Amino acid sequence: MIGIFKTNIRTYHERNLIIRAICSNFEVSSCNVDIEDCDKVLRIVDMKVDEPSIIRFVQERGFHCEVLE
Repeated sequence: MIGIFKTNIRTYHERNLIIRAICSNFEVSSCNVDIEDCDKVLRIVDMKVDEPSIIRFVQERGFHCEVLE
């Protein structure tokens, strides 16, 4: 499953922190945040966890996160 989320992650530092946290806590193939995109898209490949869990995890770290429609 591929997860695509809209976030407010704006800096390379924030991006690196959230990617490391996701990869350390969930089984995923890859994770990336496009901070150049207007929606600051978080893309997670081969998620083995449901979308609400990822959203809650990112929000607990102080960032906005929602499924990108």
